Amino acid sequence: MRSARKTRDRNRVLCGIRTSWNTVGDGEFFCEQCGGDRNYRRRTGRRRFAVLGVPLLPRGQAGPVVECAACHTHFGTEVLAHPTTSRFSGLLRDAVHTVALAVLAAGGTSSRAALDSAVTAVRAAGYADCTALQLVDMVEGLAADTGRYLPDATGGGAALAIELHEALEPLSPHLAAAGRESILLDGARIALADGPYTPAEVEVLGTVGTALALCADDTARLLATARTVG
Repeated sequence: MRSARKTRDRNRVLCGIRTSWNTVGDGEFFCEQCGGDRNYRRRTGRRRFAVLGVPLLPRGQAGPVVECAACHTHFGTEVLAHPTTSRFSGLLRDAVHTVALAVLAAGGTSSRAALDSAVTAVRAAGYADCTALQLVDMVEGLAADTGRYLPDATGGGAALAIELHEALEPLSPHLAAAGRESILLDGARIALADGPYTPAEVEVLGTVGTALALCADDTARLLATARTVG
């Protein structure tokens, strides 16, 4: 029996399928095996039946695969859809910033409490140097840009619908429900800092919920929760 095993092992060494890999691209990705951002090589290959290490008969194509340059693990190319850690941080930072601007644009920038709440949220998201003056200037700049600033039906507020969808939709698939809800709650706290929601603020926060792939019932629940939580 031991001799039979040795024979099988020898046969595996003498013959088998070998893959010759060719690199067709590279970049940076989030490696699940390493648990962080790593360089990768995008590779395609050709399979051949080999005897004594010599490739003989073709056995079809291999890949494409994404190979981590650090651990050499092979992944399907769909792994590249997952943002790198730095890209994810940037998406999250921009999302919170855009929500804050949209809510301020809808409710106005005259309230110091609302501005302070917006600054707190934006700084916590990663813009450590954000100031109330910067936010006011940006809201005023958006108001002057008719291509981006979308007035609501009553003319009393604003809905940055295009910017909200552009900032939130790429992020939403990579956030758990709790993360998406947290962004909406940040906006709700800004809106409530100077009193009850205005119709324009509710409209903007509804757009935020939609862009975050939250259903209307969940959005309404979260806005009500924010109203009762100090």
